[in-house]
Amino acid sequence: MSITTDAQPSPEASAQQTDARDRSDMERLAAGQDAALNDLMERHATPVFHFLCRMVGNEDDANDLAQETFVRVFRARASFRAGEKFSTWLFTIAANLARNHFRWRSRHPMSHWKPKRAKRNKPSAARFLRMTRRQTKQALTAETRRSGAGCRRQTAGRFTRGDCVV
Repeated sequence: MSITTDAQPSPEASAQQTDARDRSDMERLAAGQDAALNDLMERHATPVFHFLCRMVGNEDDANDLAQETFVRVFRARASFRAGEKFSTWLFTIAANLARNHFRWRSRHPMSHWKPKRAKRNKPSAARFLRMTRRQTKQALTAETRRSGAGCRRQTAGRFTRGDCVV
């Protein structure tokens, strides 16, 4: 009496098959077949996204970082060592991007920006159009000093940078 079982591959055999497919796809990608990246993304996009969600705690940022991860894989396709495990290399890229993201966030904290209320004595755009050139320059100079803006801004068809009209 023999017992028949369904031939299901062991988890180790399945992992080895995935590694072999990843290596062959990376070889194809390095050889110039860009479609190999699609195969890699089909297999690894979801795990990378979930990994990044756990790291950054935000789905939007995780989605952006997951896309950037595969962009970096494409850019660094020639530097992948075929003897190494692809998933380790991929998740290292993703983790480094997440760390860079945290570093960037710590240097650029989100401020709670609230627009200032418009003052009544501030000239309107229509009034700027009626002013003479000298009056316009004086009003723009006063406005840029008040707002402290050093960036370019367009007012009444002119660009200003700091105190000078460009």
